[in-house]
Amino acid sequence: MTTTEAGVYLPEFVELIDESPESMFAMLESRGLGDGLPMVAPTKARVEAMLAHASGESDEVLFTLQPRSGVVTRRVVAINAVMAGCAPEVFPVVLTALRALARPEINLRGVNATTHLVAPMVIVHGEVIRTAGFNSGVGAFGPGNRANATVGRAVRLIMLHVAGAKPGFGDAATHGQPAKYTFCAAENSDATPWESYPMSVGIDSPSAVTVHCGEGPHNVHDAEAAGDPALILDKIASAMTSLAQNNAPISQAEYFIILGPEHAASISERAMTRRDVSNYLFNTARMPARVFRQHFQELAWANWMKAVADDELLPMTGDAENIRVLVSGGPGKHSLVVPSWGMTRSVTLPLEG
Repeated sequence: MTTTEAGVYLPEFVELIDESPESMFAMLESRGLGDGLPMVAPTKARVEAMLAHASGESDEVLFTLQPRSGVVTRRVVAINAVMAGCAPEVFPVVLTALRALARPEINLRGVNATTHLVAPMVIVHGEVIRTAGFNSGVGAFGPGNRANATVGRAVRLIMLHVAGAKPGFGDAATHGQPAKYTFCAAENSDATPWESYPMSVGIDSPSAVTVHCGEGPHNVHDAEAAGDPALILDKIASAMTSLAQNNAPISQAEYFIILGPEHAASISERAMTRRDVSNYLFNTARMPARVFRQHFQELAWANWMKAVADDELLPMTGDAENIRVLVSGGPGKHSLVVPSWGMTRSVTLPLEG
């Protein structure tokens, strides 16, 4: 990378003489690049095929990414998407996810530079799930699907190569986590008993992308035959109610609740809305104020939370709207809790290349 007088990092292009996996490994390692896995050589033909699925000038500066102030252009993203193994059809999803990460409410400098193991979770919504082959069903957060795996990986490569989130340099995460390789799934719209997630946050678009910066998914299992929503949601609330999460002392923190289709069906059959789920969890996932005060010297709380007595039961986040609910996955009575890093807010954007 080179630097402008304003301190903005610009990409440096290297000509590849040999596109073999061995040569790619050697070139990347010599420059301190890559995620440690084999990559596809970003030949001119492959990059141009990727760019054909985006609108706008290939070398237009779109935004910068922190903490390095690395410049993002469509071509830079295309190069990394090729290296990640993306099919050209998913390129607009990668671009939209990066647009979300560049938004100030994400706080990407903090996300990338903290000692916490936070990673961007990308959720894909709408028509592009079908047209680009994303997995929203069985194993949506796991291996076996090219679109899911490579979109998450492309986002991580941009974090490494452009944003500067290299372990020990721009990424100070004490342990890291597997989601720092790839963290992408799709909303299961067919199994969603409510409006789509983007519609619930005011985005009316054929396709959309959500980015939430948080921990890896925490599994919640409830296989009671009756499918009682209270039993399901009480278990989810128990997974949320933890002093060990970075969220615990931060009232702006978000939780993404990824309901499995069976849990979502059981809940909706009892006429509960998405808002009802958020409100129930807000009122149930609570601990006495004294416990928070005992464990945290600094509490990034809303003023009303600071004023309560020690015996008052306080929620794990300052507003029910901070508990975001969507449906993904396949058969099985499981759901997921994905706490945020705390000092970050999720972003949902219409798909844009």
